[in-house]
Amino acid sequence: MKNPIIQDKDLTLATDVILHAFDWPYREIAEKAQQISQLGYKTVLVSPPMKSLKHEKGTAWWQRYQPQDYRIIDNELGNTLDFQTMMTCLNDYGIRVYIDVVFNHMANESYLRSELQYPSQQELEDYAKDPEHYESLKLFGDLSKPLFTENDFVEAFGIEDWQDQWQVQNGRITGGPHDPGLPTLRDCEHVIEQQQAYLLAMKAMGVKGFRIDAAKHISIEQLRKVWTKEITEGVHIFGEIITDGGATKQEYELFLKPYLKKTKLGAYDFPLFNTVLQAFQPKGRMSALIDPYNFGEALKRQRAITFAITHDIPNNDVFQGLIMPEEHEWLGYCYILCRDGGVPLVYTDLNTSGILDCEGNPRWMNAWQDPRMKTLIDFHNYVHSARMVVLEASDDHLLFSRGERGIVAINKADTVKSIRIRWDQPMFDIVQEQGIFPVDGYLELDIPAKGYCCLVGEAS
Repeated sequence: MKNPIIQDKDLTLATDVILHAFDWPYREIAEKAQQISQLGYKTVLVSPPMKSLKHEKGTAWWQRYQPQDYRIIDNELGNTLDFQTMMTCLNDYGIRVYIDVVFNHMANESYLRSELQYPSQQELEDYAKDPEHYESLKLFGDLSKPLFTENDFVEAFGIEDWQDQWQVQNGRITGGPHDPGLPTLRDCEHVIEQQQAYLLAMKAMGVKGFRIDAAKHISIEQLRKVWTKEITEGVHIFGEIITDGGATKQEYELFLKPYLKKTKLGAYDFPLFNTVLQAFQPKGRMSALIDPYNFGEALKRQRAITFAITHDIPNNDVFQGLIMPEEHEWLGYCYILCRDGGVPLVYTDLNTSGILDCEGNPRWMNAWQDPRMKTLIDFHNYVHSARMVVLEASDDHLLFSRGERGIVAINKADTVKSIRIRWDQPMFDIVQEQGIFPVDGYLELDIPAKGYCCLVGEAS
């Protein structure tokens, strides 16, 4: 039996997997546009395209999350012209571009100056010295004037109680008592106007989606003022609200629940991630993944960004305890890419965290192009929109179908799991690359230890 996916001419119509090319230079993304498309991705999420600190020796990834100006793109990843080239290359292959947006705060430059003006006076003078260059980079506005001044920021104080909603949404994110922190923008007319002008400029360039960084630090009222119908129409928007679990958890109640209730925006599905993380633990149960929507343990399908890892987890010490062992992460990717519901996000970086895999290679640098990832994306695209039905589950394994097009079997145990299910059509295991044929109306297969099977049948 041949692999039916290879013969499916409509495969490219069903793709929606997001590649998070975290901290990739725009030119590198452009150069890899064809490969990205061939691997089955239809969307690329890029790091914040704003002006941020550059240095001849390079700057750390987190500098991209400390904007100095919205009106031009000029950072370690490239400038406005590089970004536009990337947009054109990706568009040529039918790939959508999503961008990371930092609206909660501006750069912490207290080590350089005491005033709150962005960009700084020195930067405005630099603009004036080379007006032709900077005008070529301009997205909107008047580069002879500051974007923000002292009046656009809240009173400075560092967040001390991270379970206090008011503090989290009004205080500064700091590195400790001696760090003044990131200047937090006010909910005022001028700030809203500048943020909307930036979003409209990016939409005009062809951007099709926005990730709202640090969304829990922005009040619901301010979010609703910025993300009006004019901004949201025709684009995919989701917020980053890191929580420690589902509806019974304090962070969910304080931050994610109000966001979901009072906006129509999507969000990272941290409740589902926590359910997956716990299911893979020695005492966890794979049966918990049968219906993760019980008790608010997952976001509704149409609003969820699903994932096995995000950029915050490996790149911030406080979250590194959430990194799954490699074998579990692949099981997690199998689950989120093969189930129905949510938009799966695949994370890759250029080794920003310095964390290595079991073979001593940068752990997430090549995850996006790993043959295992392509197999899972192929399955995801092939069974797109087919109904998911759980066939059986235990503490150690989960088996579900996607209509008549596919069957997925995941086994977290240290030993092979043999299963026998009623199924009357031949299937092809795209993981093992072999046909499996029914005998007397049953399929028999062995799920590898800490592994998975993805079976596909002929399209109906």
